[in-house]
Amino acid sequence: MTVTNDADTECVIALDVGGTDIKGAVVGSDYKIISRLRRKTDASHGTKAVLGSMLQALDELRSNAQADGLTVRAAGCSVTGIVNEAEGIAIHSENVGWDNIDLRSIISKEIGLPTGLGHDVRAGGLAESRLGAGRPFTDFIFVAVGTGVSSAIIVNSQVVIGGGYAGEIGHVHAGLGVACKCGGHGCVEAVASAASIARIYSERSGTTVPGAKEVADRMVAGDELAREIWMQAVNALSVALGWATGVLGPQAIVIGGGLVRSGDLLLDPLRVALAEKLPVHPMPLLLPAQFADEAGCLGSALIAWGASLADDMSNAPDGLR
Repeated sequence: MTVTNDADTECVIALDVGGTDIKGAVVGSDYKIISRLRRKTDASHGTKAVLGSMLQALDELRSNAQADGLTVRAAGCSVTGIVNEAEGIAIHSENVGWDNIDLRSIISKEIGLPTGLGHDVRAGGLAESRLGAGRPFTDFIFVAVGTGVSSAIIVNSQVVIGGGYAGEIGHVHAGLGVACKCGGHGCVEAVASAASIARIYSERSGTTVPGAKEVADRMVAGDELAREIWMQAVNALSVALGWATGVLGPQAIVIGGGLVRSGDLLLDPLRVALAEKLPVHPMPLLLPAQFADEAGCLGSALIAWGASLADDMSNAPDGLR
């Protein structure tokens, strides 16, 4: 007779909601991804449309898990913007439009599962800290460069929350006067995000490109405008990372998000630019994220397992809590 461990049939469903894409996964108790989905965030259709897409994605993931004979214990959702994880509130987002939404309660009520809410980049930092490139380090910074620019700060192996505002390096001044969607000027995100790289190149060249990859390809082919815009982005990132290094003294900086797919085209000049801004501080190791753009989903799975455990404890007899 074969004995089946309950843990082998249990899973969580996880979402990473960014400004461009919703990435979803069914994740086992061993943190292996069992199945995936991906769809557009469609933020241009409004916050209600984004929430509807999230709920549809969670329902699809649960159906996939159940079809595989798995029991779904909980859900974890990490979202872009400013997030208060403790209260389950999506405070604000330039890219999606959150405005003090009690997102955790809404999702939990709709899907009928214990639900954890996190910030997409802090969730990515959590995954890299527990499971990925950050495991050797107690103190490091995880930086996601995609539709936006943000970071997660890990100190003594704990993610720093700061009321939901810690790590928001995308909206600090990088010394350039480019207007940002937040209403400010000179923000890192306004020139260094993958979306901004593509937008600035399209505006200045008169040729529309769909993403930063095409700008990188043109730079490699010898396009001087592409090189100028790419290096402007690298310098803006290095300014923010130089400040962060000066304040935190991290052992490493782990770079994730979609732009890290460009590999050494990003990391090599970023190492040089960052070193130039650190005349006194030791240069932290600059590493690509192990999970690339799946870090947020795995972090959401970690959050989901935490929500499952909290639900178990809340339902336990008083003497076992």
